[in-house]
Amino acid sequence: MYQARKASRSEFVPIRELQYHVRLWGEPGPAKVPLVMVHGWMDVAASFQFVVDAFAQDHYVIAPDWRGYGLTEVPHADNYWFPDYLADLDFLLDRYSPNEPVHLVGHSMGGQVAMQYAGVRPHRIRRLVNLEGFGMPASRPSQAPGRYATWIDELKAYHRGEMDLKSYEAADGVAGRLMKTNRRLSKDKADWLAQHWSGLDEQGRWRIRGHAAHKIVNAHLYRVDEVLEIYKAITAPTLAVEASDDSLGGWWKGRYTLAEYHERLKCVPDLRHARVDDAGHMLHHDQPQQLADLIEAFLAT
Repeated sequence: MYQARKASRSEFVPIRELQYHVRLWGEPGPAKVPLVMVHGWMDVAASFQFVVDAFAQDHYVIAPDWRGYGLTEVPHADNYWFPDYLADLDFLLDRYSPNEPVHLVGHSMGGQVAMQYAGVRPHRIRRLVNLEGFGMPASRPSQAPGRYATWIDELKAYHRGEMDLKSYEAADGVAGRLMKTNRRLSKDKADWLAQHWSGLDEQGRWRIRGHAAHKIVNAHLYRVDEVLEIYKAITAPTLAVEASDDSLGGWWKGRYTLAEYHERLKCVPDLRHARVDDAGHMLHHDQPQQLADLIEAFLAT
């Protein structure tokens, strides 16, 4: 199994009536800008371990498990709303860096949270790194009736137990699933991740630490016009990092392309681009050293 080189510690902090789990690496210091790292959909904060291990510098890293993920408490709700992540992050920064801006790194869904938060609270972000936080395809108002209907149907399916996540007899089964999803993930890293992505349930089976309600579609359509106005409000120097694989092409089959994503990014006032070679969407697992080098070089500018 992979052996972590830099030890982390856990804290549980009250945020908006939830007990939030926060994973920390390093110690705060007067010369250190806190480095906040936020994970994506169906991921956990521990997922950044490989990148933290690859950092050359001694950073104070703060990485929460989002609500309903990892070891953070599951809210008393049957669906999730994107603005809650923005508010949760703001409360988190109130605790860990109330008076000084932070460096913010977000992957996938966490990258979109980071981008939008940086536009909503620009004074709180010193440097911003977006790791494949693409956002969603553009929508049309005519899609609204069908979207609300789908949302209601999926809520009912969730309450019938039809959206429950699969459980596994052993952690090795979770590791196998992770390797099947990501062909570049080595067995030692998959075994390590499985211990954090899943845990034993009351029946003695290994279950993914992600609330099934996260699978329910958002009732509200994704409004690109609103997102672009938020992008325009970002003041922090921003690094947009992509993997060599085109994940958007695989997911959306032409409905949303890298070219369209790049066009959206033109609204960000101070933007740089970077690419991680031989990597897919889980680039923080595939090439942690490349990614760590890119992040540190950017933070040093």
